[in-house]
Amino acid sequence: MIDHTGIGVADVARSAAFYDAALAPLGLGRVRQLPPESGADAVGYGAAFPVFWIDRFHPPGAKYHTAFAAPSRAAVEAFHAAALRAGGTDNGAPGLRDPAQGYPPGYYAAFVLDPDGNNIEAIFRE
Repeated sequence: MIDHTGIGVADVARSAAFYDAALAPLGLGRVRQLPPESGADAVGYGAAFPVFWIDRFHPPGAKYHTAFAAPSRAAVEAFHAAALRAGGTDNGAPGLRDPAQGYPPGYYAAFVLDPDGNNIEAIFRE
């Protein structure tokens, strides 16, 4: 199951105004916002936690980011190892992510780039 995904946008504020309106009828709203001065510029939409991000991490037209929900830390580690064996490129070893960088507590994840450069993540929420 997909945990969350996101797209790059040219102007986060402009796009956020659009998605605020477009996603409200679906029951989704802003649940997380990372300001530019934090080293990020992103808005996460969802109900309880972000399931869809708009951000400047990936410029418009860049590759996609998709995160798959994992049932355990071991599954995150197995995903990372299998993806590397299959030709992926490490983009973040398995481990807890730092809340100071905008991650919620207990966010255990690993990141790989697929052969086309898409950022693929496995995440276990503790």
